[in-house]
Amino acid sequence: MTSSDNALGTITTIGSGSAYGTPDTMRVSLSIETRADTVARAYSRAGERADAVIGVLRGDGVPTRDINTSGLTVRADTVWTDGNREKLIGYIAGTSLTITLRDIANSQGETKNGDGGPAAIIAHAVDAGGDDVRLGGLTLTVADEEALMAGARDAAWDHALAKAEQYVRRAGGTLGPVIEITEDTSVSAPSPRIAFAASKMAAPGEAIPVQLGESQLSADIRVTWKLN
Repeated sequence: MTSSDNALGTITTIGSGSAYGTPDTMRVSLSIETRADTVARAYSRAGERADAVIGVLRGDGVPTRDINTSGLTVRADTVWTDGNREKLIGYIAGTSLTITLRDIANSQGETKNGDGGPAAIIAHAVDAGGDDVRLGGLTLTVADEEALMAGARDAAWDHALAKAEQYVRRAGGTLGPVIEITEDTSVSAPSPRIAFAASKMAAPGEAIPVQLGESQLSADIRVTWKLN
């Protein structure tokens, strides 16, 4: 897309660029939900399960700063009777954790396998929480996004400049100094989802493979040049 103004002697082009990198950081959403006949028992059991999960995560090398409590709930557990009435059958307590796993890729840009790898860490956490654990999903990101964004900006600039030079050359002129630059950036990261009850796993401790794919960062710039 280009625009020009003969009176002002300018030309404006829009350039787009992208850069790609292997994700090296994973954020996992994990929740624990327990049921009991009283609020106190449900709450206590949820706490015990959470402590077990956190203990296993710490044992696998996840630092405390990367284990965050992101939710805590207690609610009534009810069912509808044949008489179309709601009946209280107990209480449900829940807590949610957001876990950050760092340096998850090896030197070949593939997911680290075995103990210490993200798949094994997640499996150990699920084992520790038992059937009360739910996985809400995971997000893959690049820790140093600014370095990747620099490549996207370079590509966007080259795109905008090439278009401006092409149009000005066809018009028989030359580009002067840059008058204005505006930027819009976006991030597109692979976000595989894992959503299942722990009881659905094929066997205790079995790790589900995680594929890293690629993270994409994009930049769009609008550049206005003065015409010579």
